[in-house]
Amino acid sequence: MTEVIFACDAMLGSLARWLRLAGFDTRFDPGLSDPELSALARQEGRWLVTCDRRLAAGAGPRAILLGQGPVAEQVFELRRRLPVSVEAARFLSRCSRCNGALRVVAREEVAGSVPPYVAVHAPGFKVCGGCGRIYWPGTHTERIVRKLWELFGADSRLTER
Repeated sequence: MTEVIFACDAMLGSLARWLRLAGFDTRFDPGLSDPELSALARQEGRWLVTCDRRLAAGAGPRAILLGQGPVAEQVFELRRRLPVSVEAARFLSRCSRCNGALRVVAREEVAGSVPPYVAVHAPGFKVCGGCGRIYWPGTHTERIVRKLWELFGADSRLTER
């Protein structure tokens, strides 16, 4: 099966971030005009995800119109309409800011770029191939992964947030 990739419009920054955290290649550039975003999505074979009826109507068959509700409702609707599946191994594999793929690096490669305590104690590091941002497991990681399973897990249900 072909991997599902996305382009989110300017109103869907939170959804784009959670899609990236789940490991989906998700284009998000709020500076693009609607015609530019639509053309880019078509050119790159992306599903255009939007809350804008006019943009969705003019974007072609690979456009999904979502409501402006909470991210959980948007993910639920997206999963209802597309064969979106997740694997834990893909979680936290993309940069949440720029969408670049993360690669594992040695401690020595980033030691001078992270706080000293982190350089010594973090169990591992990843670097974004796009923007160079450095990631390491922290206290927030478990919370993010739990939320990803709530949003994207096979048995996830839409719940009040």
